[in-house]
Amino acid sequence: MYIENIKLLNYRNYSQLNLSFHPKINIIIGPNAQGKTNIIEAIYYLGIGKSHRTNKDREVINWDSENSYIKGSIVHNNGKRILEIGLSKNKKKIIKNNGVVLEKMGELLGKANIVLFSPEDLKLIKEGPIERRNFLDREISNIKPQYYYGIIKYNKILAQRNYLLKNMVKQPSLEDTISLWDEQLVEVGSRIIHSRIYFLKKLNNYINKIHREITDDLEDIELFYQSNILKSQEELKDIKNIFKEKLTKGRGLDIKRGVTGVGPHRDDLKVNANGIDLRIFGSQGQQRTAALSLKLSILELINNEVGETPILLLDDVLSELDEMRQKKLIKSISNAQSFITCADENYLKHFVNKEKNIFSIKNGQVV
Repeated sequence: MYIENIKLLNYRNYSQLNLSFHPKINIIIGPNAQGKTNIIEAIYYLGIGKSHRTNKDREVINWDSENSYIKGSIVHNNGKRILEIGLSKNKKKIIKNNGVVLEKMGELLGKANIVLFSPEDLKLIKEGPIERRNFLDREISNIKPQYYYGIIKYNKILAQRNYLLKNMVKQPSLEDTISLWDEQLVEVGSRIIHSRIYFLKKLNNYINKIHREITDDLEDIELFYQSNILKSQEELKDIKNIFKEKLTKGRGLDIKRGVTGVGPHRDDLKVNANGIDLRIFGSQGQQRTAALSLKLSILELINNEVGETPILLLDDVLSELDEMRQKKLIKSISNAQSFITCADENYLKHFVNKEKNIFSIKNGQVV
């Protein structure tokens, strides 16, 4: 899978931009604040339907315009797909696949599989649990779009249950109502937990080999799902019963606090290297290497799940890695169409004799 070209209108600092890409390596080089990441962001939009930098679509629209437009041609093993996204400051976002308007955002997932690796991802291991939950939810949704709808449904049920909890002190009669929401929370939440555990089990099949290559066989890595409901994966078959039991037992405390204390919204991903929890005991170098291994293993997993290598976006990552890790990373991406942004021309030495396009950006102009 690769993106053949992209067209931008009134997107960020580009009033109009048309670019054709190499199916292998595309290097976007230039000083900071010139629009390198804007191109990466636009490609990400085509695959995910939103920005990785903001939750507000209107923020990507050029200041002098009311609307913005992104169009890209995605080449698959079985043909070509045209994706279009129309953004407006005052109207609903419009997404099209081969000219057909998509009614739901989730319908876009899988049309262009994209893996993004940015400096923020290097903090994935040491940041809080919400970052790792978001990572799981985002990557699983790319492979399994129905999971995306499950997350949306779960969050709505959770919000309604929390609303009832906050009002139950004044209205004790609401306790009868909350039991109905508990049943829905258990049903949807159990599927989420099951999907996450199954996904990590698959990911573990790839990540250790990749990690050993990056660390010169010095470290073994393993991923664990930390559930506040299950004590072990052996209990997976009984997850609904256990979840329901814990919700019922914890209801008094939930009412007191006004929030739901158990469920997949409280879970975490644990990353061990040589048996050590990297979030707590790992050095910054170990944490960054583990984050790198996570992203590269996602590439392998998606390739095996959908039969096509996803598009890889590396946004200013090389500057965050030492030279050894830079070389390991570049060696690992040979099979994927890659977009690499950097501000220093010295990084070009890693791409000598490789098939590539180089785009130079200066004063918002791309050459």
